[in-house]
Amino acid sequence: MKYFSTRGDPEELSFEEAVIRGLAPDGGLYIPTEIPSLPSNWESDWLNYSFQELSFAILSLYIPAQEIPSETLKEIINKSYSTFRDPTVTPLHKLNDKLHVLELFHGPTFAFKDVALQFLGNLFEFFLLRRNAAAEKSGNQEKERLTILGATSGDTGSAAIYGVRNKANISIIILHPYGRVSPIQEAQMTTVTDANVHNLAVHGTFDDCQDIVKTCFGDKIFNSKWKLGAVNSINWARILAQMVYYFSAYFQAKRAGIINDSKRIQFVVPTGNFGDVLAGYYAKRMGMPTESLAIATNANDILARFWKSGRYEKGENGVVETASPAMDILISSNFERLLWYLADEAEATSASGHGRAAACATVKSWMSQMKENGRVPMPKEVLERARKDFIAERVSDEETLETIKAHFTPQDGTPSYIADPHTAVGLYAASKFASTNPEGVIQIVLSTAHPAKFSEAVTKALRSSPSFNFETQVLPSEFKGLLDRPRKVVEVERPDVELVKQTIEKVLAKDAKTLGAQSL
Repeated sequence: MKYFSTRGDPEELSFEEAVIRGLAPDGGLYIPTEIPSLPSNWESDWLNYSFQELSFAILSLYIPAQEIPSETLKEIINKSYSTFRDPTVTPLHKLNDKLHVLELFHGPTFAFKDVALQFLGNLFEFFLLRRNAAAEKSGNQEKERLTILGATSGDTGSAAIYGVRNKANISIIILHPYGRVSPIQEAQMTTVTDANVHNLAVHGTFDDCQDIVKTCFGDKIFNSKWKLGAVNSINWARILAQMVYYFSAYFQAKRAGIINDSKRIQFVVPTGNFGDVLAGYYAKRMGMPTESLAIATNANDILARFWKSGRYEKGENGVVETASPAMDILISSNFERLLWYLADEAEATSASGHGRAAACATVKSWMSQMKENGRVPMPKEVLERARKDFIAERVSDEETLETIKAHFTPQDGTPSYIADPHTAVGLYAASKFASTNPEGVIQIVLSTAHPAKFSEAVTKALRSSPSFNFETQVLPSEFKGLLDRPRKVVEVERPDVELVKQTIEKVLAKDAKTLGAQSL
């Protein structure tokens, strides 16, 4: 198994190199040379697997044992999920007979990003320790280090920081849009004062931060000097790790008798950057039975607009601030990976015979048009192919808050449930999809964050409910006093690439002094 760039860079990489690099030199994203099929007896053999056992079974299809020996991969997986509060890791929660929630927020930062980033942090550390041990054995005493550089709309930052804090040979710098993440999200990042952790609060949007990060990766001199590594969902290892919870949900539903030969799952996924639902697409392509993957967006609806109209274009008014800020994204980075497969399928039906190279050239052209014009005129056949696997719905803030309230005080005898605003986006969209679903479809909504991370939205939705008490019903003990802790953050006055680079140089120069001459 090798990995290549969606934009046609000729080099094929090992899993290790794809993970360490994160973003391809040509700006493309790494994808596998093939999508493996599931083993013939996977449904019976994997039925009673734990999350960790499932993780090993699935990841082994993408990671050759020659790269990471089986026992070592098992150790990395077990270490990664030992930090989760629920033994199931991602438990399935029943709301009614046709609607369930897959809770992905039982990791250390109470967000779904922990599932991938606990694993990715341990991967980075393993690769670097192995490289340095080999270098030392050959007489090279200079340690190889990695500078993790990422952008966050809220949850990625804290999950990445918790994934690599105090890890050997790693420094991390996270950019977040100043004032555009929730107070809890901001505190989770900036109250981590470990020497290798740095936060930059950029006056701008998440897309500004993401563009700056991509530009830094594309600057060969800057990238080489600081040995940049990616933790955003552009990193293939994140998509790979997230595939596992789709299989976990499938088997939990199987064991509970929720699905059978006449009942199938529809996953409903609140998403902004498309990484979470893309993992479901890979699971589907591998052979896991599921209905169309259902995308739920907020007012930043570039994905919903694409599936409604076939137009892939930025919104006219830029990024809109919503009650679900982790999805306040103008352009969905991981959509490029899906576009490659759509282009490849179109190429397979043509007579050109150019295959992969042609698909890469098409994607490169589309991404160039998007960057220059803010829109791409997609061919009709691309939209038709996309509609075979996905449906999409846009959800307003009003509908989001009403959904939080409706599930807290249900009128149909179902149990009360407190959803965060992103999960509420998924729940409302699920109700819309349900009206047109065929008979026998069971919906599983991916719950991406604990409601305590978005106290303002949850409190606003439930303030008229006399039985609601945020302190006793929502707030985990881990969050108490968090907002009062000392902060470590550098404010950047505008979203300027050169200004951010200068700031990065300053904090890493300081690292060189505090962590030692071989830190960077």
